[in-house]
Amino acid sequence: MLTIDAGTEVTIDTISHEGVLEDQGRNPAVFFGGHGVDRADVLDDAVVLAASDFSRNPRVDGPHVVTGPIHVRGVRPGDLLKMTLVEAVPRVPYGIISNRHGKGALPGEYPLGSDNVSIFATVDAADGSEREPAGTLVGTLPLLPGGQRVVRFPLHPFLGIMGVAVAGEQRAHSVPPGAHGGNIDINLLTVGSSLYLPVQVPGALAYVGDPHFAQGDGEVALTAMEASLRVTVRFDVIAAADAIANFGALAGPLAETAEFLVPTGLDEHLDEAMRECVRAAIALLGARYGMEPTLAYAYLSAATDFNISQVVDLVTGVHARIRVADFEGAGLARDRTEASS
Repeated sequence: MLTIDAGTEVTIDTISHEGVLEDQGRNPAVFFGGHGVDRADVLDDAVVLAASDFSRNPRVDGPHVVTGPIHVRGVRPGDLLKMTLVEAVPRVPYGIISNRHGKGALPGEYPLGSDNVSIFATVDAADGSEREPAGTLVGTLPLLPGGQRVVRFPLHPFLGIMGVAVAGEQRAHSVPPGAHGGNIDINLLTVGSSLYLPVQVPGALAYVGDPHFAQGDGEVALTAMEASLRVTVRFDVIAAADAIANFGALAGPLAETAEFLVPTGLDEHLDEAMRECVRAAIALLGARYGMEPTLAYAYLSAATDFNISQVVDLVTGVHARIRVADFEGAGLARDRTEASS
């Protein structure tokens, strides 16, 4: 366990689970070598981990390689832990997109055969164009197996898993997200963005994992472009009283980017996850800006996109993108109201 003070930045070499899992041979050098990757481009720490005597029960622990816990001094239940992604650097020039175990948005239809499917994607540096400025990293795929890699898509690295320990005796499984965060798979959480999580145990006992190079909303095949990242995360603490004043009583994760406030909804059923997200958004607008619920509901309907974070992690996720710029005048109006009361 690592113990830090609030405000500390921690650099972590994350390891993707792809190539480490038992059904892939638990030998990353062989697995990625089968896709033409030189041994020098296979991470030594992934090879060591796979060759070690670690064991896990997928039904209890989940498939992901998780790093933690990180104990933040002084943080208590009721506080919020703010985790900000300061830097995310690819550790390898490739990744894997998997459709496996009959899971994904179309179980029973995909995979097309009886075997698991793990698609190898490469990373390329753009030469320079309006769409791909020079040096931009892109993922590549072919149109047909073994074909030329003509499909190119931008990389937006982020951590699929950012979480805190749950109260009680039972350890959280790595797949379903919850109030503790965990495997929330919100692709807006790129460099510069933050995730706020309600603390459940003293010290928060934070953890990270499931590094992604790119992911579409929905993550429909089962995984994103999974690949290892070197990340730097800053851990800040919002005291309970300040948390209530700024965000209200958060029932679950809240993300923040330079452009958006991003409340979330999580439930086994997508319709209920959507409803939970709308409720969270109304409550957030009331707590932060003093917006009356009926007006907040109307604003959300007219001006806010609700995105499906993912539909493949047992608990589905929806997140809203509330534009901060829309409320530039709200703080002044609220200040005048409070001053006159």
